[in-house]
Amino acid sequence: MKLTNARIVGDDASVLVDVTLSEGRIVAIEPHTASDAAAETARDQTARNEASSPEVVDLDGRWIMPGLWDQHVHSSMWAQQAQRLDLSHTTSATEVAVTLATSVLPHTDGIIVGQGFRDALWPDQPTRALLDSAVSEIAVVLVSGDLHSCWLNSLALERFGFYDHPTGFLREEEAFAVGSALSRVEPDILDGWIHESAQEAASRGIVGIVDLEMTWEFDNWHRRMLEGFDLFRVRVGVYPRFLERAISEGLATGQQLAPLLEVGPFKVITDGSLNTRTAYCMESYPGDGENRGMLNIPPDELIDWIRTASDAGLSPAVHAIGDDANRLALDAFEAVGCRGRIEHAQLLSPEDIPRFAALGIAASVQPEHAMDDRDVADAYWAGRTHRTIALRTLLDAGAELLMGSDAPVAPLDPWATIASAVSRSRDGREPWHPEQCITIDEALRASTQSTIAIGEVADIVVTRKNPLDCSGEELRAMRVDATILDGRFTHNEL
Repeated sequence: MKLTNARIVGDDASVLVDVTLSEGRIVAIEPHTASDAAAETARDQTARNEASSPEVVDLDGRWIMPGLWDQHVHSSMWAQQAQRLDLSHTTSATEVAVTLATSVLPHTDGIIVGQGFRDALWPDQPTRALLDSAVSEIAVVLVSGDLHSCWLNSLALERFGFYDHPTGFLREEEAFAVGSALSRVEPDILDGWIHESAQEAASRGIVGIVDLEMTWEFDNWHRRMLEGFDLFRVRVGVYPRFLERAISEGLATGQQLAPLLEVGPFKVITDGSLNTRTAYCMESYPGDGENRGMLNIPPDELIDWIRTASDAGLSPAVHAIGDDANRLALDAFEAVGCRGRIEHAQLLSPEDIPRFAALGIAASVQPEHAMDDRDVADAYWAGRTHRTIALRTLLDAGAELLMGSDAPVAPLDPWATIASAVSRSRDGREPWHPEQCITIDEALRASTQSTIAIGEVADIVVTRKNPLDCSGEELRAMRVDATILDGRFTHNEL
């Protein structure tokens, strides 16, 4: 394929180039000339589309840039989101109950699943009795927007083995167990949902994801790719309960298992989330006694996990949201002496920020969480929000940023991610801690894995506007005219 009459994002807008792709790589970048354009115009359209002829695509001055990655996705839960009752609009437990009682509720296998509620600022408490009053004849599981809690009615509690649970509101490991069980959908059904979601992601410029689903996903992605899935690259993570299996199978981070399938990091979750008030912090949550959150893994055990994984060639990715959890994660990396990444790095102590660069730890961040969590953070992390998702401070301290969505916690839309990183604003609200904004160029680099250069992979996004000239809202609404993966179109509206 040859892309002609293109502008490269970051280069002089007056310079037009022709980019030749072959065998999944960029093999040539040459100045575009008027004579080239005339020759292409004269080319017979039918011949251009014949498989035996090289495809020449005139981009008519559009912009090209490297394909976009999402560094943190839960693939099955992301694909299932569209099949679940959306509760993201609810502002109280009572409103959730009313929504359930008055809606036409889709259900599968005798269970209703809703998703997206955020209860941190609700004026009332979610209880099993309230949920039973709305729906009592069928099991109901409601998954929070941050995935760290679930609200179940009595039938669902019985179904998942929590017969005597007093409130029906499960947090952390109990919630994860329910969430993993809900993800066990018949492969042909789930694969169809994955494909639909992946097509939407490709239309937004996605060429790769890091899949941190909590189950063993290698077999699922092998099956999908054998059956023809080819919409983006996938790096699959490994959780502690599968670490022994991964080591026994000789898996190591970066190992290529198929043309689009690669072994990702070793993921370990050390604390909870802000919305669930389980993020492990140095200060207690206002109005909640001495609660500082939940530490899921003791420091010594975390060190052991990181050392075992690192020694086996699996690069650790440690979930840490609270400032104490982040400090303990950095301490563990320092004790082991290996590189890796911290997922979320949401609340950081000032003295810990320089340690990311010093220890070679990447900050894998989700800028849309700053928009989703700003009101909750103002309530529960008052006086500390200037160091919440502190992208500018991290970059200035020399840290590597990797950006993603944590889908389905936030939409798998790289332009929304980039917009939040550069504007700290959404829905017309005033920017939240604008001192932590980063530049568009910095956000793009944190969202890509390649460059437009000879020898690089042919993973390319084509846009009508130059992203570097866009406002935050324009980035959020960015039109992607084409996405090219490995030298072929996965999305094409040219």
